[in-house]
Amino acid sequence: MVRLERMADEDVESGQPCLPPHPPPRPRVCHHHHHHQHHHHHHPNHDCEEENMTPKQKADFAVIKFVAGLVLAVMRKFWVTSSAVVVGIFVLFWLYGGLLALLLLLFALSGVVYQISDLLVYWPNFPPDSRVLVQPPATLGLPSENLFLYARDGTKLHAVFVKQDPSTIHTAPTFVYFHGNAGNLGHRLSNVYGLYRCLGVNLLLLEYRGYGLSQGAPSEEGLYLDAQAAVSYLKTRRDIDQNKIIIFGRSLGGAVAVDCVSRAEVSSRVAAVVLENTFTSIPDMAKVLFSGVKFLARLPHWCHKNKYLSKYKMCRVVVPTLFLSGQADALVPPRMMLELYHCCAAPAKRLMQFTHGSHNETWKCPGYYQVLAHFLDEVFKRSTQPPVLHPGVVCFSEPQVL
Repeated sequence: MVRLERMADEDVESGQPCLPPHPPPRPRVCHHHHHHQHHHHHHPNHDCEEENMTPKQKADFAVIKFVAGLVLAVMRKFWVTSSAVVVGIFVLFWLYGGLLALLLLLFALSGVVYQISDLLVYWPNFPPDSRVLVQPPATLGLPSENLFLYARDGTKLHAVFVKQDPSTIHTAPTFVYFHGNAGNLGHRLSNVYGLYRCLGVNLLLLEYRGYGLSQGAPSEEGLYLDAQAAVSYLKTRRDIDQNKIIIFGRSLGGAVAVDCVSRAEVSSRVAAVVLENTFTSIPDMAKVLFSGVKFLARLPHWCHKNKYLSKYKMCRVVVPTLFLSGQADALVPPRMMLELYHCCAAPAKRLMQFTHGSHNETWKCPGYYQVLAHFLDEVFKRSTQPPVLHPGVVCFSEPQVL
């Protein structure tokens, strides 16, 4: 040490630098004032990092240090309150975490209901073999044509045209028959036979997509397309009266019929519509069928894949409308038919109530065909007399509506 100090003194006095012949590379060090070196030898890394920071990094670091210090100071001074806040944060996280899990579960369940709603609404395989065996009208002695139509999306549909004899086919009204949510057209032939014999009408019986011998799979929009295809087909026939087309729908078929005649391009082509034991909407039916399961009964509309919002479409139904309501209907509440009647915008409408009419067999009630025959007479101006009602049949309508 003495030798080094002496060399340094000599060099300073002589004014010559004291350097080794081959100086080593200069290490990267922090530059401090000479008189502060003994204070910083135990924090070299910390000081180097601070010296190498940009001005912005230094400012951010200073803010973090200030905030951290402030928080620690507050926690030291108000440690009880701080502890309560921390516990509260964990409790809220636990509660909201459970709530989030519940919401996710409800969302998942609604998605399942959305996807399986087709299974609840459409029963094309009931009774068994309904997709294979379709009884033809000829088995009941009804002259008919077996047809295959195509919906606008290309789906191939099976249909049967039951026609009056050549002497009356040109003048007879023609029914477009939309059936319910199960089976095929062959399961409706007994009712078709009564319409054919008692009313003297032609009938176009349509099997929706996914039903009977029709291709595809049932869906709400698909059934609407099928109904439009049926009406369009009738417009191509030259052997019927184009001014006497009647849309008929029972149960699910009633919802299809409502949508059909609520469209201006269809209502201009038809003379009237007959609705039998149909519902206001699928969400409304869910409230009835699942009244004991509050979660399912209170699902919002968007959770239902199939909606069939007939009640909201009735304001666009302007053709003469006949409502046939079985008061003993254990599936669709009769009040829904009353709601549809009140929502209907048709200037000529009538609601006929059958005291002992069930959901699928109102057509077996005494006076059923007489009510239909009188409605057709009024629509086509063949009669202006009030209907003669059988016991158990009630006419619920405003006076002088038809």
